[in-house]
Amino acid sequence: MTTHPTSALARRLLPGELTAGLPPRGGRVQRSARDWVVDVLLFVFAVLCWAALFQQAEAKPYLPGWLVALDPPLGALACLSLWLRRRWPLGVALAAVPAAALTDTVIGALAVIIFNLALRIPPRTAALVLLLHLAATLPYVLFYGVPHDERWTIAAFVLVFYLLFFTWGSATRARRQLVLKLREDAVRAQADHERRLADVRRAERRAIAREMHDVLAHRVSLLSVHAGALAYRTQRTAAGEGAALDDSEIAESATVIRDNAHQALEELRDVLHVLREDEEEEAAPLGGTGVPGEPDGARPQPDLTRLGELVDEARAAGQTVRFDQELPEPTDGEGGYPLRPQLQRTAYRAVQEGLTNARKHAPGQPVEVRVTGAVGEELTVRVSNPLPTGHRTAAETGTPIPGAGAGLTGLRERLEIEGGTLAYGPEDGRFTLLVRLPWPLP
Repeated sequence: MTTHPTSALARRLLPGELTAGLPPRGGRVQRSARDWVVDVLLFVFAVLCWAALFQQAEAKPYLPGWLVALDPPLGALACLSLWLRRRWPLGVALAAVPAAALTDTVIGALAVIIFNLALRIPPRTAALVLLLHLAATLPYVLFYGVPHDERWTIAAFVLVFYLLFFTWGSATRARRQLVLKLREDAVRAQADHERRLADVRRAERRAIAREMHDVLAHRVSLLSVHAGALAYRTQRTAAGEGAALDDSEIAESATVIRDNAHQALEELRDVLHVLREDEEEEAAPLGGTGVPGEPDGARPQPDLTRLGELVDEARAAGQTVRFDQELPEPTDGEGGYPLRPQLQRTAYRAVQEGLTNARKHAPGQPVEVRVTGAVGEELTVRVSNPLPTGHRTAAETGTPIPGAGAGLTGLRERLEIEGGTLAYGPEDGRFTLLVRLPWPLP
């Protein structure tokens, strides 16, 4: 994962708990630069309070001498304990109970300790320690505090003092926990987004592979058949086993190969255009077709009206194809069928895949193509051919046409998207490919 350039600076400016988690992982938080600045300032504040109250300690004749003697060292120890409060917040708070119960100079350090207690200790435990502090401090205030009527005022001040810093620490803890929760939600959302993005990319790759296979496998197989026939005739002529090819036959075969190669390049261009259609939409000049993803002069997409062309191409390649079509009459003036273009294209690809597979795996066998359908029912595509019998030599069939084995897988994926079904396999001595697609009412 790429680190944002400002993340190092952010770690310096944030409290250590916001980078390590609250409660801290492993029980210890590494101080950030901000933490060091805050610790120094709070220590200076506590020492200044200690020094100011230390000067006033001797001006309190109503305090016992032993209590006056204990006040400065206990207050100083409380100030020094502030450097340990991040690692041992509960221990520091408990150790400060005697100082809070017997001294005045501890008040600056005590404010930081109580705030730290509420910030870093679970609420229930922190509340119990707070009650312990109050229980230890109030007797000192009532028995050794300022005489006469000011005792209850001082007691109220001490109570408000504790509650103020404890509430402040609790609010800060809640805020930090909220920030950490929001950060965890953001990290989880980013992970979910990346996972969804990876799923989309995988789906896009499958769609591209499916389209490339459907477009190129048919054309390349036609090229292979024509080139194989030409090579076979040439080899037989060279071996003196057949009549030599005249110039017109060679020119005709070369023309067929060239035309199919051009057609393959054109269809490949269409696929690549689909992959770039978002960029072309952004950069499309004024005066285009107005159809997103379709520039001026774009080739029409395969549909049911072009099945005859597909069969004619197969016949021109030497396949024996019987084609039957029983579909409703077109509903518009251009001969279109009342069926979504995506469904028509899927049916076209099914016929194309069936013819290509027959050409690869059963060369020379007749193929039957039957397309039937009705509005409100379903569209059915059936392509079948006899199973190949015996073993033909390489001189008779040429080198077998290689395949990626992904055609039927890609066709099944298309059908799953459109809500159709696919069945294929040997049946009564024939290999049958059967596709069913829904044909909803307009």
